[in-house]
Amino acid sequence: MERDEQTLWDRKYREGSHTSLTPDPFLLSAYSEFLADTPPGSALDVAGGIGRHALWLAQQRWKVKLVDVSGVGIRLAQQNLLKLKRSQSRNMQFETQVLDLSSTPDLGNKHYDLVLVFFYLQRSLFPALISALKPGGLLIYKTYTTEKKRMRGGPTHPMHLLKPNELLHAFQSLRVLYYHETVRDKGVAELVARKE
Repeated sequence: MERDEQTLWDRKYREGSHTSLTPDPFLLSAYSEFLADTPPGSALDVAGGIGRHALWLAQQRWKVKLVDVSGVGIRLAQQNLLKLKRSQSRNMQFETQVLDLSSTPDLGNKHYDLVLVFFYLQRSLFPALISALKPGGLLIYKTYTTEKKRMRGGPTHPMHLLKPNELLHAFQSLRVLYYHETVRDKGVAELVARKE
């Protein structure tokens, strides 16, 4: 991402935007259906902001790494982790890194059992997401489609919006377990796929 993107997100987090720690319902349903009987492993939360998904996974005993372009978002995620640790009196395996994903096409090779991407779209990163998964690893991805342009709020630039079935086709090398696009409410695509 460009420096302007980092500045934008730093400002948003400072102003109190995106403060919810409630996981997206799609993460909860995908986890329940595809991971509930799987022993916790290593997970990567891409562009995870203040950590709403990464922290939830850490509470499920996953070893989680959260990366985001915003240093302010990362600091908030670390503060949220400390609050959770105090309230739950248990150790959680949680790592954070300020990372400009546009200049880092490498997320590791076969490092993660689970990769999460929510409401972030950088098409050039798709191969790195696949590469980062261990064999048998799961990708859970949800973001906006071009249908979002018909609604108020949120992104409108095509760079940030998936075309119809684009997410499905982008990860054809994985075994797609679930795919859904909706025009109601947000205009999103949801994908769960496994690396064979």
